[in-house]
Amino acid sequence: MRYDFDRIVPRRGTGSLKWDACPEPEVLPFWVADMDFITAEPIREALIQRAQHGIYGYAAIPDAYYDAVIRWFESRHGWKIEREWILPVTGVIPALSASIATYMPQGGKVLVQSPAYNHFFISLEQNGCEAVSAELIRVGDTYRMDFDALEEKASDPEISLMVLCNPQNPVGRIWSRDELRRVGEICLKHGVTVVSDEIHCELAAPCRAYVPFATVGEEIARNSIICVSPTKPFNMAGVKIANMVIPDPDIRERVHKTVEQREIGGPGPFGIDALQAAYSAGGAEWLDELNVYISDNYEFMRDYIQKYLPAFPVMKLEGTYLVWMDCSAFGMTSKELEDTLKAEAKIWLNAGTMYGPGGEGYMRWNIACPRATLEEGLRRFRAFAEKAGIR
Repeated sequence: MRYDFDRIVPRRGTGSLKWDACPEPEVLPFWVADMDFITAEPIREALIQRAQHGIYGYAAIPDAYYDAVIRWFESRHGWKIEREWILPVTGVIPALSASIATYMPQGGKVLVQSPAYNHFFISLEQNGCEAVSAELIRVGDTYRMDFDALEEKASDPEISLMVLCNPQNPVGRIWSRDELRRVGEICLKHGVTVVSDEIHCELAAPCRAYVPFATVGEEIARNSIICVSPTKPFNMAGVKIANMVIPDPDIRERVHKTVEQREIGGPGPFGIDALQAAYSAGGAEWLDELNVYISDNYEFMRDYIQKYLPAFPVMKLEGTYLVWMDCSAFGMTSKELEDTLKAEAKIWLNAGTMYGPGGEGYMRWNIACPRATLEEGLRRFRAFAEKAGIR
């Protein structure tokens, strides 16, 4: 491999949320979803070149930016995007919030599938909305959608919006074309527009393929708002850049008005340049190697748990770098376990309850780190479990 993902880059004391949010220097963080890898060389070079220019004023988005987005998604994912569909914004979370505000300006019910990304619930609450969950169903070491529950919830005339997570955070599913098509058909039938968070779309295990929601049917695409960004897969979350892809002109006009009202458009020059560098041949090379490394990390973790910690099964990881672990054997709430692990084992995991109904008893691990860091985290977890008499 060209890139050294085993290299440990010290981040404590750099203003890193992941590493500096906990004042105890002994704690290893496996919580918030950013990676401990140096990002792709083309991105670093683009940012250095922009910084060296020395003037960082308002930025116009060049044709090359739109061309990069269009070329990337067509060549890599078979998704043909028209330029006018693309609405650049400062981030996926602001994009989700703007979508919610567009459809639910006075609040109301919004459909989700939990456990789901915690910011769905935060954005809904901040917009005065109620999350209505069609909970995912665990089957062995994976999850499936409950289409009966989805149909029932979507039939509620008070629901006009669904927030979808594709690939799914935190349970690690990459939804199949058939699954997504069925979601799209149910939502069309009941007049529910789908806003799909696809920020993890580039993070797929070998032999797995992400399916853009907007590719499962033309009518379904016209009933959707797709949110994408290179920030998560290329480890540049601090560089604010994302795109809303909206095929339907009426929906696009409505959302655009909300984006302007909330002043979340107009990304800065660093984000514009970083995206173009990410969506390049060099970025693709780095990403391909990253996905292999994350897959190997997962295999290492799964084998370690099967050997030493069989009471704590992990779900199959198809996409993302976030591993969902069943910790119900401890017999404490997920929040209690998060706090106890931080205090006693010196590791920081995310409590499953922050991901909504169905999250109790689970913890989320971020395994986008050097293998040595992951191994030490697992060793500490094992020591804690053995002290509690559980294996």
